[in-house]
Amino acid sequence: MKKLINDADDYVDEMLDGMTAAHPDAVRRLPDTKVLVRADAPVEGTVGVVSGGGSGHEPTHAGYLGEGMLDGAAAGEVFTSPTGDELAEMVRACDAGEGVLCVVKNYEGDVMNFDTAAEMAEIQGDVDVEQVVVNDDVAVEDSTYTSGRRGVCGTILVHKCAGAKAAEGADLAEVKRVAEKTIDNVATMGTALTSCVTPAKGEPTFDLGDDEIELGIGIHGEPGVERTGMLSADEVTERLAAAVLDDLDPSGEVATVVNGMGGTPLSELYIVQRRLSQLLDDEGLDVREAMVGDYMTSLDMCGCSITVLDLDDELADLLARPADTPALTV
Repeated sequence: MKKLINDADDYVDEMLDGMTAAHPDAVRRLPDTKVLVRADAPVEGTVGVVSGGGSGHEPTHAGYLGEGMLDGAAAGEVFTSPTGDELAEMVRACDAGEGVLCVVKNYEGDVMNFDTAAEMAEIQGDVDVEQVVVNDDVAVEDSTYTSGRRGVCGTILVHKCAGAKAAEGADLAEVKRVAEKTIDNVATMGTALTSCVTPAKGEPTFDLGDDEIELGIGIHGEPGVERTGMLSADEVTERLAAAVLDDLDPSGEVATVVNGMGGTPLSELYIVQRRLSQLLDDEGLDVREAMVGDYMTSLDMCGCSITVLDLDDELADLLARPADTPALTV
């Protein structure tokens, strides 16, 4: 399999150096770590909002560093959680004295290491730390790497709403409340058309025939709920949207994300968006915001996910607040 890399062992380090070089006014790297923070962190008078996880999901998480979203993002090796000590260093670096909220995707390694980091930061740095766990994937109740639902693309909407609340100067309890409210109102389901290929392995991480797709798959190639023959874009959209809407049962305004897994052209994502818009209109739902693109990828996997956030006035307002990050500008 062809990849544009130098050495698989240097994949994450060189990626982070490249992100820093591309956005020197937005992000900086903590020395001798795989942690990026916004260039002006810690931001006085605001709660720090941080996240992190294994690499391979870019632009998540470091792409969302900046005004109105994240203050810090820790990168593990590909599909591997960051270490507790690096997460703790990130938390300390992003604390301006107002405390830090950790937004964690529900994967066992991430949850465990963030727990460790919070304890270390509180002990070593006298930092107030709170944590929320995102579990928006409606495909399965438990998975290979989780107890409970997985945390996937809905995480970026948690970053957006919590980051906006922090930017207005809200205290740690209020920022956490908004993050939990977003988590309670967001749902996602995805599909894979092909497996991804990790740099270290150099071959597909799971077998999927040329005439097969998998519905409900995770962002690391975890098994989904059904392996089936090829479906049209409309049929895939209908299957994913039905599962998300059944779970969420929204009744008014929503925000949506049609997210590419890394290897699917934007044109195909817009085809999915076309059918999704029709389905939401049939349900009598008003779409306040429709995002289409690569937001939470799985290396070079072909496929997509659909995320719906059920909005009230507060979440709609926070979603619309300004954000200035390498991967998302509002």
